[in-house]
Amino acid sequence: MLRLGLVTRHAATAIIAVLMATSLGGCVTQENSDFRIVTTTTQVTDFTKQVVGDSADVFALLQANQSAHTFDPSARDLLELSMADALVINGENLEPWLDDAISASGFSGSLIVASEHVPPQFRDGVIDPHVWTNPVNAAMMTDDIATGLAAINPARGKTYARNAATYDRQLHALDDWIRATLNQVPIEKRLLVTNHDAFTYFVTAYNITLVGSIIPEFDDNAEPSAADIDALVAKIRQTNVRAVFAESSISPKLAHTVANEAGIRVFAGDDSLYSDTLGPTGSGAENYISATIHNVSLLAFAWGVQPLPLPQELTHV
Repeated sequence: MLRLGLVTRHAATAIIAVLMATSLGGCVTQENSDFRIVTTTTQVTDFTKQVVGDSADVFALLQANQSAHTFDPSARDLLELSMADALVINGENLEPWLDDAISASGFSGSLIVASEHVPPQFRDGVIDPHVWTNPVNAAMMTDDIATGLAAINPARGKTYARNAATYDRQLHALDDWIRATLNQVPIEKRLLVTNHDAFTYFVTAYNITLVGSIIPEFDDNAEPSAADIDALVAKIRQTNVRAVFAESSISPKLAHTVANEAGIRVFAGDDSLYSDTLGPTGSGAENYISATIHNVSLLAFAWGVQPLPLPQELTHV
């Protein structure tokens, strides 16, 4: 991997030049190479692909189970970024490595911040960057992506707007389904403990109490102290939480530890929540809607109810 902090912009530019010379006309050039889009997180990549369909080449920097907080771009990533017409990011400081990547690659295209019009939510005075966990916010992000791309490529603006509107209807149907499913659970029993703080927007939208997180920070690579773990176990016992939920991109070791000490169930492995990343191919959670359906179905089961049947808009996603 190309460590940006240890490589000068001049050196990175030289590497990109070599890669470009060997790649153009080969694997980098694709069917829609007249308009190139680079995206950051797996969620932003999915939203962007929903907007552009097959009308543009979308290159994703992050793959499934990679952390957006500590991502380290490769030379190939910087090459793609150097040739991009647009870069679509989550924003809200989720991608702290981004400025270095832009500088090292020489990216000169347009930057689209998908979270630009999402009202931020704070914890301890810090904005939670995981804005997509509420599907209504995901619809706003999709609309911002469509608007941003249309400003760069107006010839395809109507296509972007039409595709975004179709996807927005699915996202609002998803929101309705989540609300109806979770409304089967009394509010006082909607108690959530997760690996790290990633669900502020989700729990606010659906009247869920976030009892605590094993990693009490937005960064999924932070490490809790022994005192943090003890305090969480005590809080679980006080509130009668029924389960601890691991997350797909984080080691479940501490989740098992907390669950064992508290004497409750842990959901891990295939039964983990998808938070910072969507699932890999074959997981059944490769896109935002399917990952969210997985999460809500898991919560419903843990809280003792059955997920309601999916609306027609969501049966073929």
